[in-house]
Amino acid sequence: MEYLLHYVWKHLLDRTRPMETTDGRSVRVIDPGLRNSDAGPDFFNAKVEIGGTMWAGCVEVHDRSSDWYAHGHDRDRAYDSVVLHVCKVADRPVVRQDGEEVPQLVLEVPPHVRQNYDTLRSAEMSPACYAAIAGIPSIVKRSWLSALAVERLRGKTELVAERLARFGGNWEDVFFVSLARNFGFGVNGDSFERWASMLPYRAIDKHRDSLRQVESFMFGTSGLLRREGRDDYEKDLLREYGYLKHKFGLPDTPDFSWKLLRMRPSNFPHVRIAQLARIYHSSPSLFSRVLDCTSADELRGLFKCGTSDYWHTHSTFGHVSRGGERLLSDRSADLVLINTVVPFLYAYGSYTGDSSSCTKALALLESVGAEDNYMVRNWERAGLAPENAADSQALIQLTREYCQKKKCFFCRFGYEYLKCERIL
Repeated sequence: MEYLLHYVWKHLLDRTRPMETTDGRSVRVIDPGLRNSDAGPDFFNAKVEIGGTMWAGCVEVHDRSSDWYAHGHDRDRAYDSVVLHVCKVADRPVVRQDGEEVPQLVLEVPPHVRQNYDTLRSAEMSPACYAAIAGIPSIVKRSWLSALAVERLRGKTELVAERLARFGGNWEDVFFVSLARNFGFGVNGDSFERWASMLPYRAIDKHRDSLRQVESFMFGTSGLLRREGRDDYEKDLLREYGYLKHKFGLPDTPDFSWKLLRMRPSNFPHVRIAQLARIYHSSPSLFSRVLDCTSADELRGLFKCGTSDYWHTHSTFGHVSRGGERLLSDRSADLVLINTVVPFLYAYGSYTGDSSSCTKALALLESVGAEDNYMVRNWERAGLAPENAADSQALIQLTREYCQKKKCFFCRFGYEYLKCERIL
């Protein structure tokens, strides 16, 4: 109930009667304050007029007044700045540590807000606010989607920062690790990241001009080569990797638990590693080239360079299969732009102070078509169809960080739903 009171206070939804303190003084809220997610009072920088006197400070919210004492606020100096205590039940006066009494306001949760909240919490459909989407103003939808897209980018920027710390700030290596993870396209993402994180990049750089040697490094460290070799190509890779492993003192290969079950041959890790080897061979200073690209088409070209000839007729070692040139599909290339290139451009801009890279990242996201997955389709059925990848990324963020976590209080759509007195 306390979170619901927070929500009612923040949006000033209790309009059923004049606001008064428990001792009869009128209350006029100029600004309910900013929600505090850290330790201390619930809202700070609030402005309220109590009995004709203007106060600026903090507001604390509880279900009952006695919670003030249960939480030890009467002994905590951080709460000396509280100018108003808001509660549902005023069962006793509240005082600061110096004994001075804090004005109290009893707040009612409007019945329709409580009913809507209960409906959201118990809804099994996704999104839970389905019935209210059509009635939400377009400007609210657009502004919230824009904020969510940036919020998702910032979250991905933190992941880039974590990898940079592990790799000593080497943007090129971290970009390739992130690219490799996304070449796993979900199912093998973790395995690809672990594999790419263990690649001996400085050793590979010394042989980067030879595609066969790059392949030897990458397949040799992947654990996909069999000791006996199933055909001449695999035997050649084994011989070459044995030489390179000895030359550079490389450790034995761990088990990366690659998955192939119920997967299209074009998505097999063998094919994806062959594509990554070709990219690494063809594009020295890959991230620098990404920074220099000026269009989505130019970027797609970096990642659609195919494989060596062997993989035109194979999807695993030793088994001939139809396939042709193993190029990334347009949709797969777009996913690479969305999940690798855009976050890196934004992260690079954020960490170097280059605002043009952040702007470029957002513009690129808006130039790519929307993703197609179950989360996006759920919102389409609710009447909110994404116009581009920025919108689909926003809807993924909304689903994962708000809907699935039942954080309707922090969602602008949730606010619109909760305040509705009647939802059809």
